[in-house]
Amino acid sequence: MRRGHFSLDDLPAWSTLNGVNFINVKVSNIDGRGNGLIATNELVSREDDLEPVALLTVPRELIISAEGVEEYAKENKSFRQLLDTVGHQSAVAAKLTALTKEFDHLRENLANLPFWNEIISIDESITIQDWFLLDALFRSRSLGLPRSGESMVPCLDLVNHSSQATAYFDESNEGEVVLYLRKGCVVPAGSEITIDYGQDKSPAEMLFSYGFIDPSSSARSITLLLEPLEDDPLAIAKLHAFGEPPKLKLEEGKDGIPHWTAPFVYLMCLNEEDGLQFKVLQETDGSRHLKMFWQDIDITQASNTMKDLIRDHELYQVFELRAVTVIMGIVQNQLDQLLNTQNGDSSAELVTPEVYHAVSHLRSVEIGVLRKSMQALNEQKDQLLQDDTVVEYLTMMGSEQNDPSAEGAADEEEDFS
Repeated sequence: MRRGHFSLDDLPAWSTLNGVNFINVKVSNIDGRGNGLIATNELVSREDDLEPVALLTVPRELIISAEGVEEYAKENKSFRQLLDTVGHQSAVAAKLTALTKEFDHLRENLANLPFWNEIISIDESITIQDWFLLDALFRSRSLGLPRSGESMVPCLDLVNHSSQATAYFDESNEGEVVLYLRKGCVVPAGSEITIDYGQDKSPAEMLFSYGFIDPSSSARSITLLLEPLEDDPLAIAKLHAFGEPPKLKLEEGKDGIPHWTAPFVYLMCLNEEDGLQFKVLQETDGSRHLKMFWQDIDITQASNTMKDLIRDHELYQVFELRAVTVIMGIVQNQLDQLLNTQNGDSSAELVTPEVYHAVSHLRSVEIGVLRKSMQALNEQKDQLLQDDTVVEYLTMMGSEQNDPSAEGAADEEEDFS
């Protein structure tokens, strides 16, 4: 596959040829920030302007979006075969091991498609490093359009980030992507035009996708994958019913107080004795489906709202205590791992100083979020332990465990308290 490199000197001709319109702005190299967009004249957008000031327009046919990919697949049989072969999966993966697995799977399946097998072998074969590069390009240059969703937009992807952005992008009725000057902004000639890559994105996502952490961003969060309890006999059924990878998100609010979000954790902490059931139902056509029930009500389509479903239960505070206890164990385990790597870090000599500084900064931010979260969770646990319903429940459970006649029953049940 032929590879090429285009300099900034080639961009004006390419833009004219492809209908990309730069309006009073140009792409230029900016010290310490790589390529970016700067104003060629003073740009002014008043609060009372009826129309926003356009800076860049990109035709719809140049935009790569999920919708555009599907449309092209309808027109091109070979591309449809490729899309079906890779299973409509994104090239993005969180880890190099996952990328390697994706790449091996792709090469193996493309061997059965002569058209694509020949394409990727022209001049030089595609390697795993090319797959890594493709992943990095997509992560660093994709953005969320209001209508088309996750997309890649040429030239717009050259605009740098700032939490004090002076511009924003939108889609026109004709499908063009347009970069506008924010209302109330004045940008002197020669100054950089910036957009916001996402104020809500975590430091890890910013570093992994764009290669930096915005020091001025107030976003402080961490997302962890959840796994069912090891001794839960309903673990597989719960994962199947939930339908997506379960996650725990810890995020500091503007007041500095951390909050946690983990819909799956409530499924983790419930069992049949509480009223959670799974049944395999057979349809008239012979197909079989796993259904989830809470208090004999089918909640298969509402598995991610478990907290709301159990809120009116008389033991809700007990369920909340179970969830908090589980979250505390996960948070403490992650905190221990980060502290251990911090104390025994020997990677400084293996990477550039910039990379090491960025990774160290990320680790410091996440340790801070985890420590604050543990403090907040401890306080929440203490409050729950003072709740009358929780006290009564724990007293009853303690009595049953001390009652020899209940020993057999206790052995069969798991004590979540």
